[in-house]
Amino acid sequence: MIAAGATPVIRRLDAAGAKAEIAALAEVLKDCVDDGAAVNFLMPFSDAQARAFWERAIAEIAAGKAVLLVADHEGRLAGTVMLGLDTPPNQPHRADVKKMLVHRRARRRGLARALLQAIEAEARGLGRTLLTLDTRHGDNAEPLYQGMGYVLVGVVPGYSLASTGGLDAAAFYYKQLD
Repeated sequence: MIAAGATPVIRRLDAAGAKAEIAALAEVLKDCVDDGAAVNFLMPFSDAQARAFWERAIAEIAAGKAVLLVADHEGRLAGTVMLGLDTPPNQPHRADVKKMLVHRRARRRGLARALLQAIEAEARGLGRTLLTLDTRHGDNAEPLYQGMGYVLVGVVPGYSLASTGGLDAAAFYYKQLD
C-alpha cells in the first residue's frame, strides 16, 4: 500500500497532456507487456509499438471517445487506466474500463485501487452507470476487481493469444455504479 499518510496522485490527462507524457505512458505499457500482461500485445513488444498505441489512444481522447487517468509514484508516472466512452447510441449509460496498468516499480502500493476508484468517479460524473471490463482469467487483477464490487459474468476459454504462446481465457466483469 501507499506509505502512511501518502495519497496517490491521480491526474486526468487531456490529449495535449497525454502527448506531453507519451514517453512515460509508453514506458508503463512496455513494462507491463514485458512482464506478461495480457493487454492486447504479443512479444516481442517494442518501444515504437507502445508509442503507436498511445498515439491512437490520444486521438480517441481528443475525439471525446476516451478518458485517461494516470497515477504518479515517487514523482513519476507509474500507472494508467482509460474509460472507453465510444458506445452505441442505445448504450449511453455504459463505459469500458481499459488499460489498467501499473509499472512494476510501483506495484503493491494501492495505485491500481486508486486508479479504479478515480475512473469510477469519472464515469459517474459523465452519467455512466454501468462499467464493463475484461481481463485474462486468473490474472492478478481479478481479486482487485472482485473486491471492488465487479461481478464476473463469465469466462471464455481460448479468447486470445497469450503473449508467450498458447491461448488465454478471458474473464468478463461488470459493475453497476450508484
